[in-house]
Amino acid sequence: MAQTVKSVKKPASDRKRTESALLSKEEDHWLLLKNLPAGFVVHTADTRIIRCNSEASHLLGIPPQQLQGMDANDRGWHFVRENGTPMPIAEYPVNKVIASGQVVKNLIMGIGRKGGVEFKWVLVNAYPEFDGGEQLRQVVVMFTDISDIKCAEERIQRHLEHLTALVEIDRAINFSFDLNLSLTTLLTHAIVQLGVDAADVLLFNPASQSLEFVAGRGFHSKAIESANQSLGKGYAGRAALERSIVHIPDLTKEHDRFLRRALLQGENFVSYFGVPLLAKGQVMGVLELFLRTRGSHDEEWHEFLKALASQAAIAIDNVTLFDNLQRSNNELFQAYDATIEGWSRALELRDNETEGHTQRVAVLTVKLARLFGLSDAELVQVRWGALLHDIGKMGIPDEILLKKETLTEAEWVIMRKHAVFAFEMLSPVRYLRTALDIPYAHHEKWDGTGYPLGLKGDQIPIAARIFAVADVWDALRSDRRYRTSWSVDKVRKHLRSLAGIHFDPRVVKVCLDSDILKG
Repeated sequence: MAQTVKSVKKPASDRKRTESALLSKEEDHWLLLKNLPAGFVVHTADTRIIRCNSEASHLLGIPPQQLQGMDANDRGWHFVRENGTPMPIAEYPVNKVIASGQVVKNLIMGIGRKGGVEFKWVLVNAYPEFDGGEQLRQVVVMFTDISDIKCAEERIQRHLEHLTALVEIDRAINFSFDLNLSLTTLLTHAIVQLGVDAADVLLFNPASQSLEFVAGRGFHSKAIESANQSLGKGYAGRAALERSIVHIPDLTKEHDRFLRRALLQGENFVSYFGVPLLAKGQVMGVLELFLRTRGSHDEEWHEFLKALASQAAIAIDNVTLFDNLQRSNNELFQAYDATIEGWSRALELRDNETEGHTQRVAVLTVKLARLFGLSDAELVQVRWGALLHDIGKMGIPDEILLKKETLTEAEWVIMRKHAVFAFEMLSPVRYLRTALDIPYAHHEKWDGTGYPLGLKGDQIPIAARIFAVADVWDALRSDRRYRTSWSVDKVRKHLRSLAGIHFDPRVVKVCLDSDILKG
């Protein structure tokens, strides 16, 4: 009997020693985990926290004594997914382990602290522990702080987005001289990338020494569009005059200084930035940013703002240069045109018989040339060619040019040289070379009997073929010293009779079928 009792007591003592060893081993294990540089939390099967280390308390932002006893359903948790959206309770690591009985590996999540105002980003691993009967005993959750890595990734992503925005703005500037389009693209990116609520660009007008609205985005009304400011007046005027960024963190305290407060009623702006736009040492305008909430901005934010301001200045400078060049070209064109008209009038002073003919036939030729699909640039050359069609007669002696009697054959030889003289006079002038078709070839005939080259059919430039019809029409419809003007029907019949002989038959048909030669 004593032997039996002794044998029963032995297994009980063995079990005690085993349990004691296990507890000792678990305590040693816990001491090791307690000092790990990672958060460590142990949940019971009902998600209640029974153990945590100091790093877990630090990352969760909750004191250890308060942390123990909390469970997964506690309202104090503020967890978010990797993409920043709120994490449902069912997706909490401990709940996923309990629901599946499986290990959760390398889950990235955000832990909200201070009521969800700031976040710590962690890499989470969680695993279940079972007792001997495969009953879930507890869930161990470990999480490592990866906030620095996450912030670095976000900085890289933000930097990439900034670069992409700058490239798109640069493309808009380089491929378009539409200032409004370029600035609208820039302002759209400014609002998105800088996280502001509204933005505009004011253009500096040197004549009035004022800043004038040119483009804006994000405003509730159009009142801002009429808010011009004098240089040195208001925040924008100050930014332009001082050539430095003006930042007003709290507009509500600037009642007397915010000149456009009345215009911006209802916008609820509380913060302002005014950035001068400088190109080649000159003030081009001001980029303005408006915010409806206060916030802090890091160095990267300010650097991107400066980059946007630089691109806005480049856009304005490019368009200004283009406008100036276009204006200069227009002025030069007008000077060319006036000079050519002056030449044509000088020719008419030698021959009062044809007064007004050159201007009339030039207008008529351009109208007819439009029927044949000539471009605007080609029509300019047609007009100039028509105005200068007889420029070569400047080389014909007065005794031949102004002779009242019939010219002798020898005199006709000289007279016919005016087309060659025209070529010799105009061909050295580069911008008139394409206008030479009419002065050089308007006496060529469809059948090849014209001069100076005896060109035939389509060898004759189209401008010269059109002009030939217009020239004869105006000459016959005008009174001359030796005859009265012909009727419309008589001139039309005359042109038809010479179609295919003197004139291109297609040109005659198109011109006579139009309304241009009907009156």
